[in-house]
Amino acid sequence: MPRRPLAMLATILAIAGAAPAHAADEEIQVYLNEINAPHQPGLELHVNDVASGDHTLDYPGQEQSIGRLRVTPEWSLGLDDHFELGAYLPLTTLDSSGHLRVDGWKLRLKWLGSHAERGWFYGANYEVGRTSYRLDRNPWNNEIKLIGGYEAEHWIAGANINVDFALSGPARPPASVELASKFGYKLTETTTIGVESYNGAGTVSVPARFGQSPQSSFVALDTRLGKWDFNLGVGHGYGTNRDGTIIKLIVGIPLGK
Repeated sequence: MPRRPLAMLATILAIAGAAPAHAADEEIQVYLNEINAPHQPGLELHVNDVASGDHTLDYPGQEQSIGRLRVTPEWSLGLDDHFELGAYLPLTTLDSSGHLRVDGWKLRLKWLGSHAERGWFYGANYEVGRTSYRLDRNPWNNEIKLIGGYEAEHWIAGANINVDFALSGPARPPASVELASKFGYKLTETTTIGVESYNGAGTVSVPARFGQSPQSSFVALDTRLGKWDFNLGVGHGYGTNRDGTIIKLIVGIPLGK
């Protein structure tokens, strides 16, 4: 395997593991117009950590977030030109002592109606999964994601509307809404610099005002080294988000290419 991508991955993991962690999601990503070719397998490794933030627990029995790193493989398979099946398997956390724990799994099905190299794109994604009580007191959850955007020669812009709701558990809240967006400028054919934003919008029935829900923004770099793809972002939480400085890394590992 290429040495440069492996060296970069090891460096980022070392930096993230050296800082106190908070509660980072298993995936921090805006869905755009990417989809696997028919019958093409794929693998992305999501590594998320928070370098500072409020360590308050949300409920008794929640796993202490200090020193915790979220590491999640995302497997995928293109079914045809428009459908892609995916699995976050397994959801794992790495604590400060180096103990790796399995905390659940998630499945997803993505559909892109239009995803040409240039022009408008749109689609949807459905996700369902089970997580341990350490991460969520409601074990079964799902998400509906609406995808849209536009890609031009030198820039790309996209947005997702995410609706999340619990399927079971003792503390099922109303369905929540998040708006995730990304704007990127292409420095070269393989490198894009951009801004990503993740903004809670309250619930389906009661929208929240800005500042009264969790918000976060990132400066993100997307690049390719050989057949390896990288998305590296550094961001900050605000509003009601308890996370401070957030570090995220997505590594696209070539399979069958």
